[in-house]
Amino acid sequence: MTTTGEDRCEAGTRAGPVWWGRWRSAALDAGLALLSMIECAVQGYPFARDAGLPVAVGVVFGLLAGSVLLVRRMWPVAVVLVSIAITPAQMGYLMGVVGLYTLAASEAPRRIIAALSGMSFVGVFVVAFVQTVQGNVRGDAAGAAEWFPPFVSLTMAIGLTAPPVLLGLYVGARRRLMESLRERADSLERELQLLAERAEERAEWARGEERTRIAREMHDVVAHRVSLMVVHAAALQAVARKDPEKAVRNAALVGDMGRQALTELREMLGVLRSGDGLASKGDEGVRGESVPLAAVGVAAAQAASRVSRGQDEAVEGPCLAELEELVGQSAAAGMVVDLSVEGDARGYAAEIEQTAYRVVQEALTNVHKHAAGAKTYVRLAHRVAEIAMQVENEPPPEPGDASSARLPSGGNGLVGMKERVVALGGVFVSGPTDAGGFRVSAVIPAEG
Repeated sequence: MTTTGEDRCEAGTRAGPVWWGRWRSAALDAGLALLSMIECAVQGYPFARDAGLPVAVGVVFGLLAGSVLLVRRMWPVAVVLVSIAITPAQMGYLMGVVGLYTLAASEAPRRIIAALSGMSFVGVFVVAFVQTVQGNVRGDAAGAAEWFPPFVSLTMAIGLTAPPVLLGLYVGARRRLMESLRERADSLERELQLLAERAEERAEWARGEERTRIAREMHDVVAHRVSLMVVHAAALQAVARKDPEKAVRNAALVGDMGRQALTELREMLGVLRSGDGLASKGDEGVRGESVPLAAVGVAAAQAASRVSRGQDEAVEGPCLAELEELVGQSAAAGMVVDLSVEGDARGYAAEIEQTAYRVVQEALTNVHKHAAGAKTYVRLAHRVAEIAMQVENEPPPEPGDASSARLPSGGNGLVGMKERVVALGGVFVSGPTDAGGFRVSAVIPAEG
């Protein structure tokens, strides 16, 4: 992770001594304080002489007063107040200029800046006026113009207060603007990092969802036919010696089911190897790279429909018109199936018909797996605003029945059915019946 401006600023703050952010700032303040001490010490000599004090007292006083500039960054108000206090002693002009600049550039309230600037202006004006008048009197300049002392005083007062205050306000505003821009850049950087993390999370979630969908598609496409193959194989084993003709028919059915399952698997594997499924998504320019998981799911649905129709052209998927054929396959495998349809059949959206077909298909597959030989009732109702389906089987025969194929179960069939139905806004219920059988019911809104 990159270092943000805030981190860099904190690192720079710890680089300097005491309250200075950098050594360069400390050196600058020390240099300014040294110049101010020299100025105040030189100006302290005439001050001590005029006040009748020892010269050493005036020099030491000037040195102490000038050293206040060392704390200008920490206490700019104190620096300005000291400069105003020593203005009558005609010293500290450099301190006043630097102090006003620092105060104006700081985060102090504007009213405090205006008040102290006004006090400094008045102090300089009064001292300059007194000095100018006294100079005229000493020089016996009786003919000097009366406007000269106010003009000189006003010029000095403006020159020593206005420029540092205006410059400080400009520098402070620019510094605050740069800090605001830096904070905004840091905020944008953090937001970009957060968006990148969220994008990764969404991508991972999408990959998981797609893997689940493909697993459900492959389960629906392959598991049903393989289950029928196992059932026919078990029946073939049971009647091979007793009824050769029936054994031949069962063997032919097993072969047909196997060829259909192999065709479906070849198409799905072909998508994985060649990336043909990408064309259906509009990504024709991608070849030889990893195939998106969505292409496999689409190919799986297409393969199931294509094989069940016995056609070469691609179709969207299974539909309710193929329900009788689906029931007939289970009946051919030895299951007693009763199919009844209520209401007038009409066209639904492809997703609705595919989901209804898959629910019935998976329910029949579960009967083959867990209740082989049990009588099964398939009910389909076309209602005004919805389509309802129910698959219910009676209790299975005795465990020793020859029709029991002992098919393995992955436990994902009911979960996949529920996911499909709920995704369309429907209701899915499954569970054992009071008679010892099992019931699967689903209701899907007939929208689209």
